[in-house]
Amino acid sequence: MHQKENEEEQALLGILKIVSPGSALRTAIDDVAKGRLGALIVAGNAPEVLELINGGFEVNCKFTPQKLVELCKMDGAIIVDSELKKILFANAQLIPNPKIETTETGTRHKAAERTAKQVDQLVIAVSERKGSITLYKGKTKYVLRSTQDLLNRSGETLRMLEKHKEIFNELTLNLNVLEFTNLSSLNDALLAIQRAEIIERIEQIIRRYIIELGVEGALVEMQLKEIIKGISKEELLILQDYSKKDDLLTKMDLSKLPLDKLIDTANLLKALGYDKIEEIVEVKGHRIASKIPLPKDRINSMILRLGNLQSMLSLSEEALAEHLGDEQARVFFKEMSNLKEQVMLGKKI
Repeated sequence: MHQKENEEEQALLGILKIVSPGSALRTAIDDVAKGRLGALIVAGNAPEVLELINGGFEVNCKFTPQKLVELCKMDGAIIVDSELKKILFANAQLIPNPKIETTETGTRHKAAERTAKQVDQLVIAVSERKGSITLYKGKTKYVLRSTQDLLNRSGETLRMLEKHKEIFNELTLNLNVLEFTNLSSLNDALLAIQRAEIIERIEQIIRRYIIELGVEGALVEMQLKEIIKGISKEELLILQDYSKKDDLLTKMDLSKLPLDKLIDTANLLKALGYDKIEEIVEVKGHRIASKIPLPKDRINSMILRLGNLQSMLSLSEEALAEHLGDEQARVFFKEMSNLKEQVMLGKKI
């Protein structure tokens, strides 16, 4: 079910890119909506589209927003090519199969929805009375929102994202202390993973807004990148430390969970390969060790031999030298001591 929803989401994002603010098509349909002209536009000239046309006249001219707006002053449908380079027909009547189900009531919107379902092309209906813009493609239907509405929603969602990031930071700070003192549990890790996944779902919502905003979404995208910076990497390191399975495969399983399924801890346990929340976990130490400026392959090799974080912490500088060599052992021992001191003072590492 989730895979199907993801495919539908990707299809919608593809449609939204075509009509994002700043594009020629969006400029045209916005002007049509503001002028309360009403319109029925098919973006595609596949043979099955042309078979639905009755009447009207061939235009076959270069596509420009101004020309499209002028042609919308007539009642019929307008057909443009798939690449939005030419206006092919105007004032045409669309005659899709009347047996195709539609939830619409108006004549224009009924024709739009049935045509989209029959030929699987993008069809745009602009309401003459309300000025609303509705997109149809296949079974997908989406009502475009105004740029100001999208900016307002983006701002609200970014503020929500910031709050979730604050919670994630608190959870990882707590996890730092618990791991250094050998008191961390599977539940402590799951809380941080759960929050990271919620942040990812909120990020996806904002990215849809950014696509729909087009050129107006640059500032929103900049803010989003700043907020989510480092969270995905931190989550993968937690998965390396706690998952019984490969961390990337675990991450794939987690990404398939819809937001409502993330609330149930049992789903997170299953993704990480556990049966019970009470299971004892020995933290491998990838996340803490990643804060030390040493080659990743050397750290991973040492973790593989020693097995867990506590084994690393218990080694003297001389014992570490057997795994890392004298110079890297000195760096590791000093940096790990500094990290522990910062963590115990409640500082972020």
